[in-house]
Amino acid sequence: MRIISEKPIKDFWEKHPEAESAKKDWIKHVREAVWDNFSDVRKTFNHADVYKCCVIFDVGGNKYRIIAKIKYEWKIVYIRFVLTHFEYDQKKWQTDCQD
Repeated sequence: MRIISEKPIKDFWEKHPEAESAKKDWIKHVREAVWDNFSDVRKTFNHADVYKCCVIFDVGGNKYRIIAKIKYEWKIVYIRFVLTHFEYDQKKWQTDCQD
């Protein structure tokens, strides 16, 4: 899969250096994946969830979340948010997942 863009992930781990290895591991797995649907995502990340048009990835032992939109037909993962668990719980990201 192709990731658009990794910058939010890299920006996040600059603020949270303890997250770097977990984020690099997530990037590696996504780049190697070939997903045709959400069921394929769950084979790679068994704790991934769907919220409307977004996929939510638990990263770093449930400490962080990556919110993405996936265009399966184009094999592209669009990063929308990279959040701590606390930021995720505030649910401000949900408005971006309406369409």
